[in-house]
Amino acid sequence: MPSDAFSHIKYWVFDLDNTLYPPQARLFDQIEVRMTQYVMDALCVQRDEADRLRRHYWATYGTTLAGLMREHDVNPAPYLTDVHDISLDHLEHDPELAAYIRALPGRRIVYTNGSAPYAERVLAARGLNGLFDAIYGVEHARFRPKPEREAFEEVFTTDGVVPSEAAMFEDEPRNLAAPHDMGMRTVLVGPDPHNADHIHFHTDDLTAFLRCLL
Repeated sequence: MPSDAFSHIKYWVFDLDNTLYPPQARLFDQIEVRMTQYVMDALCVQRDEADRLRRHYWATYGTTLAGLMREHDVNPAPYLTDVHDISLDHLEHDPELAAYIRALPGRRIVYTNGSAPYAERVLAARGLNGLFDAIYGVEHARFRPKPEREAFEEVFTTDGVVPSEAAMFEDEPRNLAAPHDMGMRTVLVGPDPHNADHIHFHTDDLTAFLRCLL
């Protein structure tokens, strides 16, 4: 990594799921089960069809919730409460990651397609609570999800983020396209590299990446 690649960064924006905890925690396995059940109950369909719709909505709209809202006028608040009612017992504190996040110069932000209360629970379970200046969920983007540019603009305008002075850490490649176009430094966090012009850096170890950066 070039030593000056992040020297101008004053805003550090982190996704939550599979970014601030390792994908091996498999929290989304629990969430996907609850999403499928919610689709079954809301639309009165069988499990196979609900699972198909869940995947279709994610691919088409960015999240299952966005599809349910746009195609079926589903109320987002009960959905977000229900699907994030999962066990976090197997998450572990990560004091090394916490130390590097604390050392980042500037404003530190979490922005997730989940809800802010869920993000707060996950951060506490990881020992990362109290490190961030703000936590934003999909509700703060009027329930528009990443990767929609309007969702990023809503959150960043609310917070005062200057994209040209910001970096985005995210596990989903498509969610880095809009930040890149807005002028942000982009970092893909995950086991598999993704060669695309809108991704500046890739790491499979966020802690090690921040250690090198600092």
